[in-house]
Amino acid sequence: MSSVILREVPVDSPVHRLWAGTKMIAAFAISVLLMFMPSWPVLGIGIAFLVAVWISARLPLGTLPRFPWWFWLGIAIGALINLPVGGAAVLRYANVMVFGFILLGASFLIAWTTPMGEIAPALAKLGAPLRRIGWTRKGVRHRVPVDEWAVVVALTLRGLPLLLEELRILRAARKLRPKDSLLHRSAENPLVDILTASMAVSSRRAGELGEAITTRGGTGELTARPSDPGRGDVIALSIVGAVCALCIGIDLLF
Repeated sequence: MSSVILREVPVDSPVHRLWAGTKMIAAFAISVLLMFMPSWPVLGIGIAFLVAVWISARLPLGTLPRFPWWFWLGIAIGALINLPVGGAAVLRYANVMVFGFILLGASFLIAWTTPMGEIAPALAKLGAPLRRIGWTRKGVRHRVPVDEWAVVVALTLRGLPLLLEELRILRAARKLRPKDSLLHRSAENPLVDILTASMAVSSRRAGELGEAITTRGGTGELTARPSDPGRGDVIALSIVGAVCALCIGIDLLF
């Protein structure tokens, strides 16, 4: 897929200025609503809401993902498999696919409008009430590791674009590798070569990232950055609440 994956698009917009936790709350609310009310009118409102957010974020068209041909071929094959069952099955399949695209679009909008460095502090703040939950085991008091979870999510989001870029480089380097003989061609396995090289690169990257985190003071520094919601976040959450209420009302009518 040729696209900007999990990287912020540096554009000044009201959506970019929102707190990262506000965007995650909005995406969670929309996903839960669509999970329990996946009707076509509600899906249409969800698509319209994402388009409105896209326009407000002032994102260029170049950020839209361009999926490879085999992705659309797989979707078409799935529709053909459901075709003999009846029109209701095809509509249900289309409903599920639209639902998936809405969730994917909401996730992409968060990634395109939010610096990755703000994800961990926002997750730690949202999960702050969970710190009160604890249990005692073998005389030792344990608590829910909210900060550790936030660090894992943040590092995963930061590492995925690097991994995708490394895979593109490895694939291009493999294509440029000279072929010595027919025996060499028959013995090589493209999948094994790419997996082995990617594991080696991932291990090297993980070591470098661990050293950088240790030098900067440990994983606690990733969740200790101050980030608080403002007046714009209250307005944004009010709009999301109004959209959810509209979806519930329309779903009850239809």
